[in-house]
Amino acid sequence: MRHAVFVVPFLFETSVRFLRAALRLPGVAVSLVSQDPLERFDPEIRSGLAAHWKVDNALDATQLTQAVQGLSRQIGPADRLIGVLEQLQVPLAEARENLGLPGLSSEAAECFRDKSVMKTRLREAGLPCARHCLATNTQQLQGFLEEVGFPVVVKPPAGAGAVDTFRLDSPEQVPQMLATWPPHPSRPMLIEEFIVGDEHSFDAVCIDGRCVWFSISDYTPTPLEVMSNNWIQWCVQLPRELEGRGYEPIIEAAPRALHALGMGTGFAHMEWFRRPDGSIAISEVGARPPGAQFTTLLSFAHDTDMYSAWSRLMIEDHFEPPERTHSAGAAYLRGQGQGAVKAIHGLEHAQRELGELVVDVKLPQAGQAQASGYEGEGYAILQHPHTDIVEHGLKRMIEIIRVELG
Repeated sequence: MRHAVFVVPFLFETSVRFLRAALRLPGVAVSLVSQDPLERFDPEIRSGLAAHWKVDNALDATQLTQAVQGLSRQIGPADRLIGVLEQLQVPLAEARENLGLPGLSSEAAECFRDKSVMKTRLREAGLPCARHCLATNTQQLQGFLEEVGFPVVVKPPAGAGAVDTFRLDSPEQVPQMLATWPPHPSRPMLIEEFIVGDEHSFDAVCIDGRCVWFSISDYTPTPLEVMSNNWIQWCVQLPRELEGRGYEPIIEAAPRALHALGMGTGFAHMEWFRRPDGSIAISEVGARPPGAQFTTLLSFAHDTDMYSAWSRLMIEDHFEPPERTHSAGAAYLRGQGQGAVKAIHGLEHAQRELGELVVDVKLPQAGQAQASGYEGEGYAILQHPHTDIVEHGLKRMIEIIRVELG
């Protein structure tokens, strides 16, 4: 029996869905490492675990190493050490190297985690991406702004999900930014040229460095636009057809990018832009499964359980590429105003018009705290064999439903 150690620092819904899928795999003993006490996990999970080890800091490679060694003494040597969070990928890789376990190397994990290193590697490989600068002082920032001009995007070099990412449109905004976030060697900032175009994602499965399957998603609008305008509701759609939609440049470039960054066996999530002239630019790549309900969308688009597919890939090195049978999309229900959720308008109308398309939903609840990210307070997932029907349904969903904050 294989022994897989799964790291879930805190009781996050997405991480727990992947953990549940791993627990369903036959012939696999799953141990859990967490910062949260075991009592916070529900009885079904607790009863399915082979063992549990609590750590003070799950992002510390030394503590992860010690946890795996302790679990191995209890139930036998570990065969895999895995986790889904972006912030875990470097300490997981370092701990695997300490233990002699297979998986993404720490060098490759750093390439995926540090966006400045990532873009340097991509440009060295002749791959299209935004010009960038990792500024550790004001002079470097000003020099890049003089070279590239405005607008630019500013973000932390190890960010994820557009958190702490914002756009500078003019020199007048620079002093205000420097007053709150001056670049320093201990806290550098990543500055990139702003890419004008549509944003998409490219999700891929690699085995031994070879891309064996991929999926493409469309964003409406870009996450940065959503973060910059608190009234915008975000939509993501996986079209059923990948041919004839202008995706050929990313289909050619993405596998080369994953190879350049050192991807071995695993799931990768890539953000990319398509400019008005059809050219592309790779934005960011993560060596982990996507967030924001994307894995659920992938499951509905392919009529399969992608959570279980990821677990089999990471624990057993096995993946069966699924056929794309549907289009699927998510409308993220983002509150209007400020404060907690006060009311939800348009639910009955949406149910009458779109109910047959909805396959999963998480509705905002009265009194719920306002979300800080672009995913909002809830979502509705739509599925249909025809791409245009899902596209229209997503548009109508965000037109009909309004989440009132106050």
